Amino acid sequence: MPSIPASPSAIHFFGRDAAGFDEDVSRWGWAQFRGQQIRDWVYAKHVTDPARMTNLSVTDRSLLGDNVVFCAAQIVARQASDDGTQKLLFTWPGGTSAETVMIPDGERRTACVSSQVGCPVGCKFCASGISGIKGNLLAHQIVEQVYRLNLLLEPASERVSNIVFMGMGEPLANYANVLQAVRVLHDPACLNIGARRITISTVGVPPRMRELADEDLPINLAVSLHAPNEPLRRQLIPWAEHFALEDILDAARYYFERTGREVTLEYILLSEVNDQPHHARELAKLCRTLRANVNLIRYNEVQGLPFVRPRAKDVVRFQEILRSGGVNAHVRKSRGRDIDAACGQLRRKQIEPAAVESDAL
Repeated sequence: MPSIPASPSAIHFFGRDAAGFDEDVSRWGWAQFRGQQIRDWVYAKHVTDPARMTNLSVTDRSLLGDNVVFCAAQIVARQASDDGTQKLLFTWPGGTSAETVMIPDGERRTACVSSQVGCPVGCKFCASGISGIKGNLLAHQIVEQVYRLNLLLEPASERVSNIVFMGMGEPLANYANVLQAVRVLHDPACLNIGARRITISTVGVPPRMRELADEDLPINLAVSLHAPNEPLRRQLIPWAEHFALEDILDAARYYFERTGREVTLEYILLSEVNDQPHHARELAKLCRTLRANVNLIRYNEVQGLPFVRPRAKDVVRFQEILRSGGVNAHVRKSRGRDIDAACGQLRRKQIEPAAVESDAL
């Protein structure tokens, strides 16, 4: 599907919730029901070519084609894993690029979407932030990732059921665009994904966490912790110097109080770095200070970085220590390890091949 160069005044369909798009078409003098007709074509019938929207007049189709951009990205790379996981790399006009992943699990089809190009956080173990932050994705670029996955799933009569903002970028550093994307994804007249099936994952931005708690959207919040204490956290996550761990935990408590939703603590296990028994005991003590559950994630290796995937016995021991301390801890399934599984790897291989080659030397 070719990319479409947008005029400065173009309306990006996927950046508009139902109310916003209805306002757009009303300015053309159209009846409000026209907005719903177009949404039916796009979201129900998966038609984004105005010329095929046959219940619109030829004149109206032409107006729509001249003023509205639907699918703007090109898929420049696609990888499929033996376990059913699929990863896509999109490029938009102007060179903006980002990854998205579809993860099948039973009846669930989860979209792991990106919110930025690159990442400002710079986690020492992650490919996304190796080259820093290049910019924010706009709301329509975030939503388009999900829509294009739905097109991929359509032949099997499937669709994305869950959304996790765990791809490239720090979602709360792109707050306005992420929230607008969430509203479009959640809107019953658009993609109609339940708020409780949407998760925003953050390294911890307390002011934005509190703002999110007040949005009246009962979405899930996950905090990428990765260390049970401040010194180790700052070694692994350079951005941690901006916000103290205790401030992040206070914001997580506020989120639970306002929404009633338990916060999830994401913890990537790095062999001999943060996966030892004393780390587990320290994490269990921290967890007892708030309503939270823990997702343990086995590290997916990144070429050029020194970290190693933990041994299975160390993962089991870590989980057992947490559970014996009263913590609800789960080990997340590793998916897509045969297709550049770690976040940011596919983009880096395609967009920055020279950097990847130098890592291998």
